[in-house]
Amino acid sequence: MKLRSWQQACVYKALSLYQSQSHFMCLATPGAGKTVMAAELSARLIEMGTIDFVLCFSPSSEVNESIRSTFSRRLQKRFDGLIGSIGSVYTYQSMPSLTPDFWQLLHSHNVLVIMDEVHHLKGAELNEANAWGEEVLLNIQNKARYTLALSGTPWRSDSAPIVLSRFTEPDNTVHCDFIYGLKQAIADGVCRQPHITLIDNEEIKLDINEESETFTSIAALLEGSSYSYRALLNNQHITHYMLKQGVGKLKDIRKTIPLAGGLIVASSIKHAKQLYQTLIDDFQQTACIVTSKLKRPSHTIKAFRESDIQWIVSVGMISEGTDIPRLQVCCHLSGIKTEMHYRQVLGRILRVTSAEVQQAWLFTLAEASLTEFAYRIGQDLPEMPVVINQKEQQPINLALPNNSSSTEIDHDESANLQISDLSLSSKPSIQSHLSDIEQENHYNLALLGGYKEQIVRMFDAH
Repeated sequence: MKLRSWQQACVYKALSLYQSQSHFMCLATPGAGKTVMAAELSARLIEMGTIDFVLCFSPSSEVNESIRSTFSRRLQKRFDGLIGSIGSVYTYQSMPSLTPDFWQLLHSHNVLVIMDEVHHLKGAELNEANAWGEEVLLNIQNKARYTLALSGTPWRSDSAPIVLSRFTEPDNTVHCDFIYGLKQAIADGVCRQPHITLIDNEEIKLDINEESETFTSIAALLEGSSYSYRALLNNQHITHYMLKQGVGKLKDIRKTIPLAGGLIVASSIKHAKQLYQTLIDDFQQTACIVTSKLKRPSHTIKAFRESDIQWIVSVGMISEGTDIPRLQVCCHLSGIKTEMHYRQVLGRILRVTSAEVQQAWLFTLAEASLTEFAYRIGQDLPEMPVVINQKEQQPINLALPNNSSSTEIDHDESANLQISDLSLSSKPSIQSHLSDIEQENHYNLALLGGYKEQIVRMFDAH
Protein backbone atom coordinates (compact mmCIF):
# COMPACT_ATOMS: atom_id res chain seq x y z
CA MET A 1 0.00 0.00 0.00
CA LYS A 2 1.80 3.12 -1.25
CA LEU A 3 1.55 6.07 1.09
CA ARG A 4 1.17 9.70 0.15
CA SER A 5 3.77 12.03 1.61
CA TRP A 6 1.39 13.48 4.18
CA GLN A 7 0.30 10.00 5.32
CA GLN A 8 3.88 8.91 5.86
CA ALA A 9 4.69 12.12 7.76
CA CYS A 10 1.61 11.70 9.95
CA VAL A 11 2.53 8.09 10.81
CA TYR A 12 6.05 9.15 11.82
CA LYS A 13 4.66 11.99 13.94
CA ALA A 14 2.19 9.68 15.70
CA LEU A 15 4.84 7.04 16.44
CA SER A 16 7.07 9.74 17.89
CA LEU A 17 4.38 11.30 20.09
CA TYR A 18 3.07 7.93 21.28
CA GLN A 19 6.34 7.59 23.15
CA SER A 20 5.19 10.33 25.55
CA GLN A 21 1.41 10.46 25.16
CA SER A 22 -1.42 8.01 24.52
CA HIS A 23 -3.73 10.15 22.37
CA PHE A 24 -3.12 11.50 18.85
CA MET A 25 -5.40 13.82 16.90
CA CYS A 26 -5.15 14.05 13.10
CA LEU A 27 -6.96 16.70 11.08
CA ALA A 28 -6.88 15.97 7.36
CA THR A 29 -9.11 17.57 4.78
CA PRO A 30 -12.01 15.37 3.56
CA GLY A 31 -10.85 13.13 0.73
CA ALA A 32 -7.16 13.11 1.72
CA GLY A 33 -7.04 9.44 2.78
CA LYS A 34 -7.25 9.32 6.59
CA THR A 35 -8.28 5.65 6.64
CA VAL A 36 -5.18 4.51 4.77
CA MET A 37 -2.98 6.50 7.15
CA ALA A 38 -4.71 4.95 10.17
CA ALA A 39 -4.26 1.44 8.76
CA GLU A 40 -0.56 2.06 8.19
CA LEU A 41 -0.09 3.42 11.71
CA SER A 42 -1.87 0.34 13.09
CA ALA A 43 0.40 -1.95 11.09
CA ARG A 44 3.53 -0.22 12.40
CA LEU A 45 2.37 -0.48 16.02
CA ILE A 46 1.57 -4.18 15.56
CA GLU A 47 4.96 -4.82 13.97
CA MET A 48 6.64 -3.04 16.90
CA GLY A 49 4.76 -5.27 19.32
CA THR A 50 3.20 -2.35 21.19
CA ILE A 51 -0.43 -3.28 20.46
CA ASP A 52 -2.30 -6.56 20.19
CA PHE A 53 -5.59 -5.45 18.63
CA VAL A 54 -7.22 -2.52 16.82
CA LEU A 55 -10.77 -1.31 17.41
CA CYS A 56 -12.32 1.28 15.09
CA PHE A 57 -15.50 3.30 15.51
CA SER A 58 -17.22 5.40 12.84
CA PRO A 59 -20.52 7.23 12.25
CA SER A 60 -22.07 4.75 9.79
CA SER A 61 -22.09 1.18 8.55
CA GLU A 62 -21.13 2.41 5.06
CA VAL A 63 -17.95 3.99 6.41
CA ASN A 64 -17.35 0.79 8.40
CA GLU A 65 -17.24 -1.22 5.19
CA SER A 66 -14.49 0.99 3.80
CA ILE A 67 -12.52 0.81 7.06
CA ARG A 68 -12.86 -2.96 7.28
CA SER A 69 -11.65 -3.46 3.72
CA THR A 70 -8.68 -1.07 4.05
CA PHE A 71 -7.48 -2.47 7.38
CA SER A 72 -7.86 -6.10 6.34
CA ARG A 73 -5.85 -5.43 3.17
CA ARG A 74 -3.04 -3.58 4.95
CA LEU A 75 -2.82 -5.82 8.03
CA GLN A 76 -3.20 -9.00 5.98
CA LYS A 77 -5.58 -10.39 8.59
CA ARG A 78 -9.28 -10.58 9.16
CA PHE A 79 -10.82 -7.41 10.58
CA ASP A 80 -14.30 -8.62 11.48
CA GLY A 81 -14.06 -9.36 15.21
CA LEU A 82 -14.26 -13.11 14.78
CA ILE A 83 -11.72 -15.65 16.03
CA GLY A 84 -8.37 -15.05 14.37
CA SER A 85 -9.03 -11.42 13.50
CA ILE A 86 -6.74 -8.55 14.46
CA GLY A 87 -9.64 -6.27 15.29
CA SER A 88 -12.96 -4.94 14.10
CA VAL A 89 -14.97 -1.82 13.35
CA TYR A 90 -18.24 -0.67 14.91
CA THR A 91 -20.60 2.26 14.56
CA TYR A 92 -20.89 4.86 17.29
CA GLN A 93 -24.57 3.95 17.52
CA SER A 94 -23.64 0.42 18.61
CA MET A 95 -21.39 1.53 21.47
CA PRO A 96 -24.07 1.61 24.21
CA SER A 97 -25.01 -2.01 23.43
CA LEU A 98 -21.46 -3.35 23.82
CA THR A 99 -21.15 -5.44 26.98
CA PRO A 100 -18.60 -5.20 29.83
CA ASP A 101 -17.04 -8.41 28.47
CA PHE A 102 -16.30 -6.58 25.23
CA TRP A 103 -14.66 -3.62 26.96
CA GLN A 104 -12.62 -6.03 29.10
CA LEU A 105 -10.37 -6.45 26.05
CA LEU A 106 -8.90 -3.01 26.79
CA HIS A 107 -7.92 -4.14 30.29
CA SER A 108 -6.36 -7.46 29.30
CA HIS A 109 -4.56 -6.43 26.10
CA ASN A 110 -2.83 -3.47 24.48
CA VAL A 111 -5.43 -2.01 22.15
CA LEU A 112 -5.36 0.90 19.69
CA VAL A 113 -8.79 2.54 19.51
CA ILE A 114 -9.47 4.66 16.41
CA MET A 115 -12.35 7.14 16.35
CA ASP A 116 -13.21 8.27 12.83
CA GLU A 117 -14.93 11.66 12.44
CA VAL A 118 -14.41 12.19 16.17
CA HIS A 119 -16.44 15.42 16.16
CA HIS A 120 -19.50 13.20 16.68
CA LEU A 121 -18.29 12.51 20.21
CA LYS A 122 -19.23 15.29 22.59
CA GLY A 123 -17.88 16.03 26.04
CA ALA A 124 -14.69 16.50 27.99
CA GLU A 125 -16.56 15.53 31.17
CA LEU A 126 -19.37 13.04 31.80
CA ASN A 127 -21.87 15.72 32.77
CA GLU A 128 -21.59 17.37 29.33
CA ALA A 129 -21.11 14.28 27.14
CA ASN A 130 -23.55 12.87 24.62
CA ALA A 131 -24.30 9.13 24.68
CA TRP A 132 -21.38 8.23 22.41
CA GLY A 133 -18.95 10.54 24.15
CA GLU A 134 -19.96 9.05 27.49
CA GLU A 135 -19.03 5.57 26.25
CA VAL A 136 -15.55 6.81 25.32
CA LEU A 137 -15.02 8.55 28.66
CA LEU A 138 -16.17 5.49 30.61
CA ASN A 139 -14.70 2.63 28.58
CA ILE A 140 -11.85 3.94 26.42
CA GLN A 141 -10.21 6.96 28.06
CA ASN A 142 -7.21 5.88 30.18
CA LYS A 143 -7.94 2.24 29.33
CA ALA A 144 -6.83 1.88 25.69
CA ARG A 145 -3.08 1.66 25.12
CA TYR A 146 -3.38 4.31 22.41
CA THR A 147 -6.23 6.32 20.92
CA LEU A 148 -6.30 7.91 17.48
CA ALA A 149 -8.85 10.61 16.60
CA LEU A 150 -9.52 11.43 12.95
CA SER A 151 -11.52 14.32 11.52
CA GLY A 152 -11.83 16.49 8.46
CA THR A 153 -13.86 19.09 10.38
CA PRO A 154 -12.57 19.25 13.97
CA TRP A 155 -15.40 21.20 15.54
CA ARG A 156 -19.04 20.69 16.45
CA SER A 157 -21.95 22.81 15.24
CA ASP A 158 -22.99 23.35 18.87
CA SER A 159 -19.44 24.49 19.80
CA ALA A 160 -19.30 21.79 22.50
CA PRO A 161 -15.95 20.16 23.37
CA ILE A 162 -14.93 17.04 21.46
CA VAL A 163 -14.11 13.98 23.53
CA LEU A 164 -10.43 13.41 24.46
CA SER A 165 -9.44 16.69 22.80
CA ARG A 166 -7.03 19.28 24.14
CA PHE A 167 -7.64 22.96 23.48
CA THR A 168 -5.24 25.74 22.61
CA GLU A 169 -5.24 29.16 24.24
CA PRO A 170 -6.36 31.87 23.92
CA ASP A 171 -8.82 31.01 21.11
CA ASN A 172 -9.86 27.71 22.72
CA THR A 173 -9.63 25.76 19.45
CA VAL A 174 -9.09 22.02 19.25
CA HIS A 175 -5.41 21.07 19.38
CA CYS A 176 -4.42 18.81 16.48
CA ASP A 177 -1.16 16.86 16.57
CA PHE A 178 -1.05 16.76 12.77
CA ILE A 179 -2.82 19.01 10.26
CA TYR A 180 -3.16 18.46 6.52
CA GLY A 181 -5.33 21.18 5.03
CA LEU A 182 -7.08 21.63 1.72
CA LYS A 183 -4.50 24.11 0.45
CA GLN A 184 -1.68 21.59 0.81
CA ALA A 185 -3.80 18.72 -0.49
CA ILE A 186 -4.55 20.62 -3.70
CA ALA A 187 -0.91 21.58 -4.13
CA ASP A 188 0.10 17.93 -3.67
CA GLY A 189 -2.48 16.69 -6.17
CA VAL A 190 -4.24 14.75 -3.41
CA CYS A 191 -7.51 16.69 -3.73
CA ARG A 192 -9.20 18.48 -6.58
CA GLN A 193 -9.52 22.24 -6.62
CA PRO A 194 -13.15 23.11 -5.75
CA HIS A 195 -15.47 25.42 -7.65
CA ILE A 196 -18.50 26.58 -5.67
CA THR A 197 -21.44 27.98 -7.62
CA LEU A 198 -23.79 30.19 -5.58
CA ILE A 199 -27.13 30.37 -7.36
CA ASP A 200 -29.20 33.51 -6.79
CA ASN A 201 -31.96 35.52 -8.41
CA GLU A 202 -31.94 39.30 -8.74
CA GLU A 203 -35.70 39.90 -8.75
CA ILE A 204 -37.95 37.79 -6.54
CA LYS A 205 -41.61 38.63 -6.24
CA LEU A 206 -43.36 37.18 -3.18
CA ASP A 207 -47.18 37.21 -3.10
CA ILE A 208 -48.90 36.73 0.28
CA ASN A 209 -52.58 37.40 0.91
CA GLU A 210 -53.03 39.27 -2.38
CA GLU A 211 -50.09 41.56 -1.62
CA SER A 212 -46.66 41.36 -3.19
CA GLU A 213 -43.15 42.37 -2.29
CA THR A 214 -40.02 42.23 -4.41
CA PHE A 215 -36.58 41.13 -3.18
CA THR A 216 -33.23 41.50 -4.94
CA SER A 217 -31.67 38.24 -3.72
CA ILE A 218 -32.38 34.98 -1.96
CA ALA A 219 -30.64 36.27 1.18
CA ALA A 220 -32.86 39.35 1.21
CA LEU A 221 -35.97 37.20 0.72
CA LEU A 222 -35.14 34.91 3.62
CA GLU A 223 -34.19 37.79 5.91
CA GLY A 224 -37.06 40.10 5.04
CA SER A 225 -39.99 37.71 4.86
CA SER A 226 -41.45 34.59 6.44
CA TYR A 227 -40.54 32.56 3.38
CA SER A 228 -38.23 29.75 4.49
CA TYR A 229 -35.08 28.20 3.07
CA ARG A 230 -36.83 24.82 3.06
CA ALA A 231 -39.60 26.26 0.91
CA LEU A 232 -36.95 27.32 -1.60
CA LEU A 233 -35.50 23.80 -1.61
CA ASN A 234 -38.93 22.41 -2.46
CA ASN A 235 -39.77 24.93 -5.13
CA GLN A 236 -39.74 22.89 -8.33
CA HIS A 237 -38.71 25.81 -10.55
CA ILE A 238 -35.68 26.64 -8.43
CA THR A 239 -34.55 23.02 -8.05
CA HIS A 240 -35.08 22.45 -11.77
CA TYR A 241 -32.73 25.34 -12.52
CA MET A 242 -30.08 24.05 -10.12
CA LEU A 243 -30.30 20.52 -11.53
CA LYS A 244 -29.97 21.97 -15.02
CA GLN A 245 -26.67 23.59 -14.03
CA GLY A 246 -25.40 20.37 -12.46
CA VAL A 247 -26.47 18.22 -15.40
CA GLY A 248 -24.82 20.60 -17.84
CA LYS A 249 -21.56 20.62 -15.92
CA LEU A 250 -21.52 16.82 -15.58
CA LYS A 251 -22.19 16.48 -19.32
CA ASP A 252 -19.15 18.65 -20.07
CA ILE A 253 -16.92 16.68 -17.71
CA ARG A 254 -18.06 13.31 -19.09
CA LYS A 255 -16.87 14.32 -22.55
CA THR A 256 -13.33 13.65 -21.32
CA ILE A 257 -14.10 11.51 -18.23
CA PRO A 258 -16.99 9.21 -19.23
CA LEU A 259 -17.34 7.66 -15.76
CA ALA A 260 -17.66 10.96 -13.88
CA GLY A 261 -20.70 11.06 -11.62
CA GLY A 262 -22.85 13.52 -9.75
CA LEU A 263 -24.30 13.68 -6.25
CA ILE A 264 -27.52 15.37 -5.17
CA VAL A 265 -27.95 15.92 -1.44
CA ALA A 266 -31.70 16.07 -0.76
CA SER A 267 -33.50 17.26 2.36
CA SER A 268 -36.09 14.47 2.71
CA ILE A 269 -37.45 11.35 1.07
CA LYS A 270 -40.18 13.28 -0.72
CA HIS A 271 -37.60 15.79 -1.89
CA ALA A 272 -35.28 13.04 -3.12
CA LYS A 273 -38.13 11.40 -4.98
CA GLN A 274 -38.97 14.65 -6.78
CA LEU A 275 -35.35 15.34 -7.70
CA TYR A 276 -34.87 11.76 -8.92
CA GLN A 277 -37.95 12.05 -11.12
CA THR A 278 -36.80 15.40 -12.52
CA LEU A 279 -33.42 13.97 -13.47
CA ILE A 280 -35.04 11.14 -15.38
CA ASP A 281 -38.08 12.83 -16.93
CA ASP A 282 -36.73 16.30 -17.72
CA PHE A 283 -33.02 15.65 -18.26
CA GLN A 284 -32.99 11.98 -19.41
CA GLN A 285 -30.31 11.14 -16.84
CA THR A 286 -29.54 7.78 -15.24
CA ALA A 287 -29.91 7.90 -11.47
CA CYS A 288 -30.46 6.02 -8.23
CA ILE A 289 -31.54 6.90 -4.69
CA VAL A 290 -29.87 5.87 -1.43
CA THR A 291 -31.23 6.35 2.11
CA SER A 292 -30.73 4.66 5.46
CA LYS A 293 -34.06 2.89 5.02
CA LEU A 294 -32.87 0.80 2.11
CA LYS A 295 -32.39 -2.85 2.95
CA ARG A 296 -28.76 -2.70 1.86
CA PRO A 297 -27.73 0.92 1.29
CA SER A 298 -24.06 -0.01 1.15
CA HIS A 299 -24.82 -2.28 -1.83
CA THR A 300 -26.51 0.62 -3.65
CA ILE A 301 -23.52 2.88 -2.98
CA LYS A 302 -21.08 0.17 -4.09
CA ALA A 303 -23.08 -0.49 -7.26
CA PHE A 304 -23.08 3.23 -8.10
CA ARG A 305 -19.35 3.50 -7.35
CA GLU A 306 -18.58 0.74 -9.85
CA SER A 307 -21.08 1.75 -12.55
CA ASP A 308 -21.43 4.52 -15.12
CA ILE A 309 -24.74 5.77 -13.67
CA GLN A 310 -24.74 9.55 -13.86
CA TRP A 311 -26.36 10.58 -10.56
CA ILE A 312 -26.94 9.34 -7.05
CA VAL A 313 -29.57 11.13 -4.94
CA SER A 314 -28.82 10.87 -1.24
CA VAL A 315 -30.77 11.57 1.92
CA GLY A 316 -28.28 11.71 4.78
CA MET A 317 -26.11 8.88 3.43
CA ILE A 318 -23.22 10.25 1.35
CA SER A 319 -21.51 12.91 3.40
CA GLU A 320 -18.54 12.13 5.60
CA GLY A 321 -16.21 9.23 4.92
CA THR A 322 -17.98 7.84 1.85
CA ASP A 323 -15.42 7.19 -0.88
CA ILE A 324 -16.73 7.55 -4.44
CA PRO A 325 -13.85 9.17 -6.36
CA ARG A 326 -15.78 9.43 -9.62
CA LEU A 327 -18.10 12.04 -8.07
CA GLN A 328 -17.18 15.43 -9.53
CA VAL A 329 -20.41 17.43 -9.40
CA CYS A 330 -22.73 18.01 -6.43
CA CYS A 331 -26.03 19.84 -6.07
CA HIS A 332 -26.35 20.80 -2.41
CA LEU A 333 -30.10 20.85 -1.66
CA SER A 334 -29.88 19.80 1.96
CA GLY A 335 -31.84 21.52 4.71
CA ILE A 336 -28.78 21.35 6.97
CA LYS A 337 -26.95 24.67 7.04
CA THR A 338 -23.89 24.04 9.19
CA GLU A 339 -20.31 24.58 8.09
CA MET A 340 -19.31 21.09 9.21
CA HIS A 341 -21.93 19.44 6.99
CA TYR A 342 -21.15 21.84 4.14
CA ARG A 343 -17.45 20.97 4.14
CA GLN A 344 -18.17 17.26 4.45
CA VAL A 345 -20.46 17.38 1.41
CA LEU A 346 -17.84 19.31 -0.55
CA GLY A 347 -15.31 16.64 0.39
CA ARG A 348 -17.29 14.01 -1.53
CA ILE A 349 -16.23 15.56 -4.86
CA LEU A 350 -12.61 16.36 -3.98
CA ARG A 351 -11.09 12.85 -4.15
CA VAL A 352 -8.76 12.53 -7.10
CA THR A 353 -8.71 9.77 -9.70
CA SER A 354 -6.15 8.76 -12.29
CA ALA A 355 -7.84 10.99 -14.88
CA GLU A 356 -5.69 13.73 -16.39
CA VAL A 357 -8.30 16.46 -15.80
CA GLN A 358 -9.66 16.84 -12.27
CA GLN A 359 -12.72 19.03 -11.69
CA ALA A 360 -15.00 19.49 -8.67
CA TRP A 361 -18.18 21.59 -8.83
CA LEU A 362 -20.59 22.31 -5.97
CA PHE A 363 -23.90 24.04 -6.74
CA THR A 364 -25.83 25.62 -3.89
CA LEU A 365 -28.33 28.40 -3.28
CA ALA A 366 -26.92 31.76 -2.20
CA GLU A 367 -28.44 31.59 1.28
CA ALA A 368 -26.48 33.82 3.67
CA SER A 369 -24.75 31.16 5.77
CA LEU A 370 -23.94 28.92 2.78
CA THR A 371 -22.45 31.92 1.01
CA GLU A 372 -20.31 32.67 4.06
CA PHE A 373 -19.07 29.07 4.14
CA ALA A 374 -18.09 29.25 0.47
CA TYR A 375 -16.00 32.37 0.95
CA ARG A 376 -14.48 31.00 4.14
CA ILE A 377 -13.29 27.94 2.22
CA GLY A 378 -11.83 30.37 -0.31
CA GLN A 379 -9.88 32.06 2.49
CA ASP A 380 -8.33 28.70 3.38
CA LEU A 381 -6.81 28.50 -0.08
CA PRO A 382 -3.78 30.36 -1.36
CA GLU A 383 -5.37 32.80 -3.81
CA MET A 384 -8.27 35.17 -3.46
CA PRO A 385 -11.39 33.45 -4.80
CA VAL A 386 -12.58 34.58 -8.23
CA VAL A 387 -16.30 35.38 -8.30
CA ILE A 388 -17.99 35.31 -11.71
CA ASN A 389 -21.51 36.71 -12.00
CA GLN A 390 -23.64 35.05 -14.65
CA LYS A 391 -27.19 36.06 -15.55
CA GLU A 392 -29.69 33.89 -17.31
CA GLN A 393 -30.87 35.72 -20.44
CA GLN A 394 -34.42 34.40 -20.36
CA PRO A 395 -36.65 35.88 -17.60
CA ILE A 396 -38.35 33.32 -15.38
CA ASN A 397 -41.89 33.77 -14.05
CA LEU A 398 -43.14 31.45 -11.32
CA ALA A 399 -46.48 31.25 -9.59
CA LEU A 400 -47.88 28.88 -6.99
CA PRO A 401 -51.50 28.21 -6.00
CA ASN A 402 -53.13 30.75 -3.67
CA ASN A 403 -54.82 28.17 -1.45
CA SER A 404 -51.73 26.63 0.10
CA SER A 405 -51.49 26.20 3.84
CA SER A 406 -49.25 28.63 5.69
CA THR A 407 -47.76 25.98 7.96
CA GLU A 408 -44.43 24.43 7.04
CA ILE A 409 -43.01 21.33 8.68
CA ASP A 410 -39.28 20.88 9.07
CA HIS A 411 -37.78 17.41 8.65
CA ASP A 412 -34.16 16.51 9.20
CA GLU A 413 -32.44 14.43 6.55
CA SER A 414 -31.82 11.61 8.99
CA ALA A 415 -35.40 11.29 10.22
CA ASN A 416 -38.73 9.99 8.86
CA LEU A 417 -37.21 8.10 5.95
CA GLN A 418 -39.88 6.12 4.14
CA ILE A 419 -38.60 4.65 0.90
CA SER A 420 -38.17 1.18 -0.55
CA ASP A 421 -35.17 -0.07 -2.47
CA LEU A 422 -34.66 1.56 -5.86
CA SER A 423 -32.58 -0.19 -8.47
CA LEU A 424 -29.90 1.46 -10.57
CA SER A 425 -31.86 2.32 -13.64
CA SER A 426 -32.35 4.94 -16.28
CA LYS A 427 -36.12 4.48 -15.87
CA PRO A 428 -38.08 5.68 -12.82
CA SER A 429 -39.05 3.02 -10.30
CA ILE A 430 -40.89 5.15 -7.75
CA GLN A 431 -43.15 3.09 -5.48
CA SER A 432 -46.76 4.21 -5.19
CA HIS A 433 -46.83 3.81 -1.41
CA LEU A 434 -44.05 6.34 -0.74
CA SER A 435 -45.39 8.60 2.00
CA ASP A 436 -45.37 12.36 1.64
CA ILE A 437 -43.68 13.71 4.74
CA GLU A 438 -43.36 17.35 3.77
CA GLN A 439 -45.97 19.86 2.75
CA GLU A 440 -45.64 21.77 -0.48
CA ASN A 441 -44.56 25.42 -0.65
CA HIS A 442 -47.02 27.57 1.22
CA TYR A 443 -46.72 30.91 -0.56
CA ASN A 444 -46.93 32.22 -4.07
CA LEU A 445 -43.45 32.92 -5.36
CA ALA A 446 -42.66 34.58 -8.64
CA LEU A 447 -39.05 34.78 -9.77
CA LEU A 448 -38.67 37.50 -12.35
CA GLY A 449 -35.53 38.24 -14.28
CA GLY A 450 -32.49 36.05 -14.59
CA TYR A 451 -30.64 33.86 -12.19
CA LYS A 452 -27.16 34.97 -11.41
CA GLU A 453 -24.36 32.62 -10.50
CA GLN A 454 -21.30 33.42 -8.47
CA ILE A 455 -18.58 30.94 -9.22
CA VAL A 456 -16.11 30.74 -6.39
CA ARG A 457 -12.93 29.26 -7.84
CA MET A 458 -10.34 28.14 -5.34
CA PHE A 459 -6.97 26.81 -6.26
CA ASP A 460 -3.29 27.02 -5.46
CA ALA A 461 -1.24 29.26 -7.69
CA HIS A 462 1.93 27.20 -7.23
